[in-house]
Amino acid sequence: MGRRKRETIELRYYDIPQKEYVMALLGEEWIREYGTGVLHLHFHNMMEIGYCRDGKGTMTLDETVVSYEPEILSVIPKNYPHTTNSERGRKSFWEYLYFDPETILRNMYPENELHQKKLLRLINRKANCLRARENPQLVSIVLTIMEEMRGKREFYTDTVNALAEAMCLEIARMNCDKPEEIFEERKPGISQIKNALDYISMEYKESIRIETLAEKCNMSETHFRRLFVEYMNMTPVDYINMIRVQMACELMKKTNASMDEVAMKVGFSTTSTFNRNFKRIVGTTPYQWKKNPENYESKLLSFNISAIKGW
Repeated sequence: MGRRKRETIELRYYDIPQKEYVMALLGEEWIREYGTGVLHLHFHNMMEIGYCRDGKGTMTLDETVVSYEPEILSVIPKNYPHTTNSERGRKSFWEYLYFDPETILRNMYPENELHQKKLLRLINRKANCLRARENPQLVSIVLTIMEEMRGKREFYTDTVNALAEAMCLEIARMNCDKPEEIFEERKPGISQIKNALDYISMEYKESIRIETLAEKCNMSETHFRRLFVEYMNMTPVDYINMIRVQMACELMKKTNASMDEVAMKVGFSTTSTFNRNFKRIVGTTPYQWKKNPENYESKLLSFNISAIKGW
C-alpha cells in the first residue's frame, strides 16, 4: 500500500494597521456557507479569534474535528492549520479578530524579554473551541473589542489596544490553568512542522539553517525536508524566501528605506540575492514593485504554496 498523500495547505495572511493591535472582520459579509469550495486547511500569520453568532457545523483543528454552534469561541494560534465547515446547505455567522500577540507583549513588557516569551508560549500553546458561558471573561473582552471596532467611537483605537492586552493575558491564563484539551495533542499531521513555521516567522531576519528547523521539530534533517515539501509544496528555503519577500513588501509600503536596507532587514545576505528572489517570486524587481505595488501583489500570493491575502 502506498503512502497517504500529504494534503496541501494555504497561507492566508493579514496586515494590521500601524499603531493598532487588532484587525476585525465583522458584519453580514461573514454570514455564509463556510467550507464551500474549500479543499484545504489553511493557516494565518496572525492569531485568530472567532465568535459564532449563528449556525452549526464543524471546525477542523489540524487532524481533530470539533462541532460548533452559536456562542462558541475559537482561539487559534498563528501557523495552526484549521478550517470551518457549515452544515451542508446552511449558513453560519462568524465574526473574527486577528492580532499578533508577540507585538502586543513586546510593547507591554519592553524590558522583560523572558516574561514576553513565557506568555507567548502559553498563548500559542494550543487551539481552543470554547463555550461562551464557560469562559465569560474572555468572551466579554472579545465581544467588547468587536463592538468598539464596529462603532469606531472616539478613542476606540486606544480602547481596543488596552483590551487586546487584557485578551492576551486572559488567553495565557486560560492555557496555564486548564487541563489539556484533546486537540492540543500533536497527532501526526501538518502540525509536525508547526515549530519550524513559528521559528521562521520570528527569525526570518536571521540566517536560518535547515538543520535548526529540523531540530525544532525533533526530526532528522532528511525527514524534515521530505515532510516540509509534502505539506507545503515547496522547499524550506523557498518558504523562507517567500516570507522574507512578503515582509519586504510590507516594509517598502511603510518606509522609504533603500533596497539595500530592505534586503538586510528581511534577512537577505546581499541585495543581489534579494533582487533575484523577489523577481522570481513576484515577477518584477523590487524597485518596479515599489512604484506600483498593487499591480504585482497578487503574483506574490500564488507562489507554490497557495498564499491568499485575507480570508
